[in-house]
Amino acid sequence: MTEKLSPPPTTDPPVPAAPADDRPEGLKRSLGVLGGTLLTLSCLTPASSLFVVVPGSFASLGTGTALVIAIAAVLCVGVAFTYSELGTLIPSSGGEYAMVGTLMGRLAGWLVFILSLVVVMVVPPIIALGTAEYLAPVLHLNAQWTGAAVMLLSTVMGLLDLRANAWITGVFLVLEVVACGVVAALGFSHAHRPASVLLHPVMASGAGHTAVTAGLVVTGLAAALFILQGFSTAVYLAEEMKEPHRTVSRTVLWTLVVGVVVILVPVVAITLGAPDLKTLATGDVAGLVRGWSNSAVGTFVSLCIALAIVNAAIVMVIQNSRVLFASARDAAWPRPVNRALGHVGRRFGSPWVSTLVVGVPGAVLCFVDLDTLSEVTGVAVAAMYLFVSLGALMARRGVHRDRLAWRMPLWPVIPAVLVLVLAWVLTQQSWSSLAITGAIVVLAALYWAVYLRPRSATHWVIVVPEDERGPQEASAQPAD
Repeated sequence: MTEKLSPPPTTDPPVPAAPADDRPEGLKRSLGVLGGTLLTLSCLTPASSLFVVVPGSFASLGTGTALVIAIAAVLCVGVAFTYSELGTLIPSSGGEYAMVGTLMGRLAGWLVFILSLVVVMVVPPIIALGTAEYLAPVLHLNAQWTGAAVMLLSTVMGLLDLRANAWITGVFLVLEVVACGVVAALGFSHAHRPASVLLHPVMASGAGHTAVTAGLVVTGLAAALFILQGFSTAVYLAEEMKEPHRTVSRTVLWTLVVGVVVILVPVVAITLGAPDLKTLATGDVAGLVRGWSNSAVGTFVSLCIALAIVNAAIVMVIQNSRVLFASARDAAWPRPVNRALGHVGRRFGSPWVSTLVVGVPGAVLCFVDLDTLSEVTGVAVAAMYLFVSLGALMARRGVHRDRLAWRMPLWPVIPAVLVLVLAWVLTQQSWSSLAITGAIVVLAALYWAVYLRPRSATHWVIVVPEDERGPQEASAQPAD
């Protein structure tokens, strides 16, 4: 894909400098495209998506699962373009929080941060709780204690140098891809139905089958978008990437392409290789693998899934700690909290307090019923994407118009379409999850009105080295 880089600006409005003793240390730039892609793919965690999330789609979509994922992949290209432009325009470890706040104002940025905080605290322990199930072929462990142990291990790994983590998670990622490849090869070699069922989908119904309607396909898009989500992690790593104006966009787009292939090809193979539609609807991928091969291969695939879960937990702790780090740097909390969350360790160059704040409570949450909060995370993710799309519509105004950044094609059509689609997705969610998320957003707005807005003189800081944008200061102060 062709990169479009706008020239650097000639002038920028002056921004008052933050007191030196209150500004957190900078993060170390150690990642290139390869390391960033390994970490980002690990957060997309294709094996976890394939073996944990996709089975539910087989039950409701039958042989149409691959078609729905393919349609979702097309939508994700637009989302990837949006993240690539904003992530290179505003390369901050704050991710959506920093991008939206700079473009739409501090209140919007703060609300996005709160939405991301919901995901930060809930998703990693939910994923970690699935580890014990896939370790069952060799070990019988308590799911909650195993999940807590995975969260603590992920926290320790998150304290290490990011470049080391990129290669450690890269090794796990190779095992994920191998497991997905084994499933694909076995499925294609045991095909029981023609490829035409992929375009004319059917699903089990009683003693026979029924056609998958267009309405079911549209409804299934929400789950398919969740299956593919994770490629946006690159924007959280922007401050630790070399030449972020090039590496961020390449990382986002490469992650999406590789992730779609690694997930979609085995889904097609499973669809064609399942002995009957009822077996496909059960979504028991491990059982299918055992039926196609032997118990040893099934055990290998299960262990690869367990490693994929651990891998995803590690990367999520890394990603989410950077969000807290960015909020502290931007003075979102009382001063003692900002200093703690913004502290960067000297040895490994990681925000260790923020990492502990994300990881340790996650271990505790493994002992809490998270079913209701799981529904809320779907609303939070859709709302974050909606904010980012709105921000993309404002990314070429004023001083941002001429900044050095990768520019998406077909602007503003792509972000405008995404706004409409995501707004529709939100209307399809349950009233209870919308009410809970709405209450959280209202409380966040009250905190902003009472604490943050009166202190608006403390400016928003987006740290970008001078060698990336020229001699002008790259900090920005959005309107309240």
